[in-house]
Amino acid sequence: MKLTLLSIFVLLFSIFIIDETNKTITYALPEENFDFTAQSAIFNNSPVPLPAQVAFETPVNRVLGEASEEKRIYVDLTNQRVYAYQGDTLIHNFLVSTGKWGRTPTGTFRIWGKSRYQKMSGGSRALRTYYYLPNVPYIMWFSNDQVSAGRGFSLHGTYWHDNFGHPMSHGCVNMKTEEAAIIYNWSDPPTGDTKSTRSTSENPGTVIIIYGKTPAS
Repeated sequence: MKLTLLSIFVLLFSIFIIDETNKTITYALPEENFDFTAQSAIFNNSPVPLPAQVAFETPVNRVLGEASEEKRIYVDLTNQRVYAYQGDTLIHNFLVSTGKWGRTPTGTFRIWGKSRYQKMSGGSRALRTYYYLPNVPYIMWFSNDQVSAGRGFSLHGTYWHDNFGHPMSHGCVNMKTEEAAIIYNWSDPPTGDTKSTRSTSENPGTVIIIYGKTPAS
């Protein structure tokens, strides 16, 4: 079967498949709409309640001179916190949960896209780390030259645990859903009237700096 260049382009950008030792993680992009057909969710081989569809319409904090002040997000692995700055002003400060069953990468990244909802799955049934999580909310995908977008790292809302301040993820940065919504609506690129968006050279994503050492758990 012959594939056109357009078909190859759509295939490459509509699904990322990551094969790692003992696990395969699949991310389909983007799922803009809430999946009302989802029947179950699983975290570390155990069922968890599925959330109802919710939307947090959060006010965006404004700071003097914001048009020229760069936004930056810092993820502190040591203290399990995220800090959002605009210029030298700290705008938000939240507890998070970073990688426990997979390492959260360190370095300087940019948000390359946002998804309002996304199904995430992966882990290993044998190692009791399997997860199947429909409707993960307020996702901010990040990457850099060393960590490709295809690795699927992001900050996002979390409905399957509330143990924030402690490592609990497979590599992403877990946030309380209402707090993820705040960062999602504040950070760039803006989503406007759409539920998902990608950054462009004219509208780049907010810088994310991840540093420190994840505490032993």
